[in-house]
Amino acid sequence: MRIFLSWNQYFSKLLGANLIRRTFFINSPTAQLAAFAANLRFEVIPGAVVRKTEDLLVDWLGSAVAGHGAPAVESITRFAMAMGAQVGPSEVIVNRARTSPYLAAMANAAASNMVEQGDVHNGSVFHPGTVVFPAAVAVAQALGASGQQLLTAAVAGYEVGIRVGEFLGRSHYKVFHTTGTAGTLAAAAAVGSLIGLDAAQMQHAFGSAGTQSAGLWEFLRTGADSKQLHTAHAAATGLMAAYLAKDGFTGAAQILEGPQGMAAGMSNDSDPAKLIDGLGTRWVTAETSFKYHASCRHTHPAADALLQVMQVHHLKPEDLARVVTQVHQGAIDVLGPVLNPITLQQSQFSMGTVLALVARFGHAGLAEFDQHFQDEATQNLCDRVEMVLDEEVDMAYPRRWIGKVTVHTTDGRVLTGRVDEPKGDPGDTLSRDEITAKALRLATFSGGATAAEMQAAVDALWGVARWSRVGALLERPS
Repeated sequence: MRIFLSWNQYFSKLLGANLIRRTFFINSPTAQLAAFAANLRFEVIPGAVVRKTEDLLVDWLGSAVAGHGAPAVESITRFAMAMGAQVGPSEVIVNRARTSPYLAAMANAAASNMVEQGDVHNGSVFHPGTVVFPAAVAVAQALGASGQQLLTAAVAGYEVGIRVGEFLGRSHYKVFHTTGTAGTLAAAAAVGSLIGLDAAQMQHAFGSAGTQSAGLWEFLRTGADSKQLHTAHAAATGLMAAYLAKDGFTGAAQILEGPQGMAAGMSNDSDPAKLIDGLGTRWVTAETSFKYHASCRHTHPAADALLQVMQVHHLKPEDLARVVTQVHQGAIDVLGPVLNPITLQQSQFSMGTVLALVARFGHAGLAEFDQHFQDEATQNLCDRVEMVLDEEVDMAYPRRWIGKVTVHTTDGRVLTGRVDEPKGDPGDTLSRDEITAKALRLATFSGGATAAEMQAAVDALWGVARWSRVGALLERPS
C-alpha cells in the first residue's frame, strides 16, 4: 500500500511540524527590527512623525509626477503594462492607468527616482520615499486601506530601510546604491504592515527581500538608465517578498547580519547595533531631508555654501576664478567618475555643473538643468570647480553633511563659506508651502499633471490621515 503525502505533510514529518513557520535567532537584530515593523500601530507614532510622513508623501508624489515622459521611465512603464493586466486596483502615476499592485509599484518607483528630487536620509545615504511610497500606495489602493494604515506602513518602511542603510555603512555605499539594496527591505516592511504580517512572517519577508537586493554605481560612468531600474526592482521585490511571506514562503532568518548575509557580501564596516538603535524612541523618519536642488545630494552642501559666499560678498558668476569644494569621501566616490557629463542625468551628478548653475541662477532646479547644463557659460564655470577631501567634513559624514567652499575671485580675493545644514535638512527644512510649490514646479516641468490637478492632489493629501480609504492620488482626465 502506497501512502501519498502533501508537501506540507512531508516536510512536517521530515523536519518538524513548525519548521515552515519557525523563526530562528529570535533575539537577533533582524528579528527585533521585523517585530517592530510588524507590531507598529498608528496610535504609537508621535504626531510630529505623522506630520512629517504626510510631508514626505506629498514630496514623493511631486517626484513621481516629474518622471512623466522620461525615456527610462516610459520604458519601465511600458514593460509593466505589457506584463500584466491593463486594468487593476493600483494607479500608475505617469499615465493614470490602472494595473496590479506589483506592476504599479515598479512603474511608480522608476518614475519617482528620475529627477533627483526625492527625499534622503543623511546617516544612511538612502532615499526612502522612492521605494516605500510606490509599494505602499499601490497595495493600499488595492486593499482599500485607510489613510492612517498607509501612513503607518510608510513609517514602518522608513524606519526599517533607514536602519538597514546605516547598518550597511560607508563601505557599502562606495560600490552599492543603498536605495536599491536597503530599499527591498523598506518596501517589504511597508507592504508587510499593510497586509498584516506577524513578526515571524515579517522576518521571512526581510529574508526574501534581502536576498534579492541589488544596485551598483557603475552606471554613472556612462550615464546609463540603471538608477530607475534599482528603485523599480526594490519596490516590486519588497512587495513580492511580503506577499510570499504571507503565503508561508520562508526567507533567511539573519539576512542582514548572518555569516553569509547582506553585510558579509556587501560591507566591511557594518554595525548590527544600528539596526535597533533607539527602536521606537528614535524616529528616523523625522530625520529625513527634502531636496532643494535637483541634483545628487552630495552636491547640495557645497552648492549652499557657494550661494552663501556669493550673497555675502555680492559676487557675480564672472567673478569666480576658481571654486574648491571641501567634501567627504562619499562625494568623491559617487561624483568623481562624472568628469564630462553629456546627459542631463549625468550633469545632476557633476559637482562642477551643479555649482555653475547655482552661481548663474541661484538654484539648480530642473528647468536650469534642462535649459542650461550644456551652455558655454555653464561649462566654463564647471571647469573652475574642483573637489578635495576635507578631514572635518569626512569625519562628520554621513551623520552630518557639512558644506565648505573656498572661492578664488578674479580680483585676487580668497573667500570661504560654510553651511552646517543644507537647505531641506531637518534643521532647515521645507515648509508645507515650499513642498507644495516644489510639487507644482515638478508637475509643470514634466507635464505629468496640470497645475490645477496637482494642487487638488496636494490639498487632498494634507488630510490623508482622515481618509477612510486610499483611492487615486490623481484624477483620471475626462
